Order: sequence, then structure tokens, then C-alpha cells
Amino acid sequence: MGDKAELLPGTLDLLILKSVSLGPLHGYGVLLRISQISGGALEIEQGALYPALYRLEEQGLLSSQWGTSDNNRRAKFYQLTRTGQRRLREETASWERLAAAIGLVLQTRPEEV
Repeated sequence: MGDKAELLPGTLDLLILKSVSLGPLHGYGVLLRISQISGGALEIEQGALYPALYRLEEQGLLSSQWGTSDNNRRAKFYQLTRTGQRRLREETASWERLAAAIGLVLQTRPEEV
């Protein structure tokens, strides 16, 4: 992709849940994972990420455990809880419905109305 995209309000939590669903990650790893799987189009600021991680953990969507990162530093690793898995499924379905509806609107030609 290459071009940077603006995050829509309410999408950061979904991106975090999806990233962590692929395997336990520490905070900086979440940033890297989102950038990686979006082809570099989405870059999350640390100032937005960490409050979101804490909020998701308080809501019971993520659990955490202290461990050692690849660079041998102490880090908090996050993983999805069952409640988080359910929320991810619900949010993904909702997002897919919205994206499909917007796609239909954007593909409409004048002769079709």
C-alpha cells in the first residue's frame, strides 16, 4: 500500500483485538503488527495505543502477563480473553456490513438511481 490512512473513530480497539488474536504481543509489538498487516498504511501512535490497551484490559477483553521481549527487556504481553474473542467477532461482522454498504453506495452509477 504505502500511503498512510487515517484511522476512523472507534477502529483502534478493533485493530488491537485483531492483532492480539494472532498471538500474544507486547505493546510495541501491537504497533508493529498493525503496521505490518496493513502494509504500512496504518501507524498507531504510542500515546493512543497504551491507553487503549489498558482500557481493553479493564473491560476484560485482554489479559496480560509479564515476560521478556525479543530484545531481552521486561514487557507486558497481551492476549485475547474469551470475551475479547466474542467482541472481535461482533465488531468484525459489524465492520464488514458497514464496509459492504458503503461499497454499494460508492459503486452506484447515475443510471442506477
